[in-house]
Amino acid sequence: MCRLKTLFFFTVVSCILLCRKDAVAQAAAEGQGMHVRAVIVGTDTLPSITLNIFEVTEKLPRRLRKERERWSRLRNAVYVTYPYARSASRILKDVNARLASMPNKKDRKAYLATKEKELKAEFGDKLENLSIYQGKVLMKLINRETGENCYEIIKELKGGFNARVWQTVAFFFGGNLKSEYDKEEDSDIEVIVQEIEMYRYYRAYN
Repeated sequence: MCRLKTLFFFTVVSCILLCRKDAVAQAAAEGQGMHVRAVIVGTDTLPSITLNIFEVTEKLPRRLRKERERWSRLRNAVYVTYPYARSASRILKDVNARLASMPNKKDRKAYLATKEKELKAEFGDKLENLSIYQGKVLMKLINRETGENCYEIIKELKGGFNARVWQTVAFFFGGNLKSEYDKEEDSDIEVIVQEIEMYRYYRAYN
């Protein structure tokens, strides 16, 4: 019923617009009109214009609107945070390789302090602007890319005490540094990641 009602109003509005266009054409000066196809009905000559085809649909049910909002929010979060997760994976590999060549504990500590300053300068402002929801998605993506959760990474690089402190902070914001990526549980994230990778591949080879 709603679909027919929408189609009815569209037809009425279209007819009004066509009649207005015809009236303007008749009122225009000779030679300034617009040529259109015509259909003869009895003694009347009516303009005939083909409109673009489009589908008239009903408003989405509330349940589907909520699902669309959830998906849009998640998709936006993955698009924003996935590049950071990729960078985290690359940086962690470089750091671990460098630390492996430093048997001296003092040298390792100095290197980590310098690296931390560099990362804060490069990513600090960007990461601070992330929402709590985006932060949760980022932690899952970091686990996907590195094979380690954020708690393990902090513990490995900064020690167990720092890891526990940051885990407590994350807890108060509804997060969990130990959260891990599960392909089944996080299948929606995986779909969006594959979408990003396909786009990157397309851009690289086209």
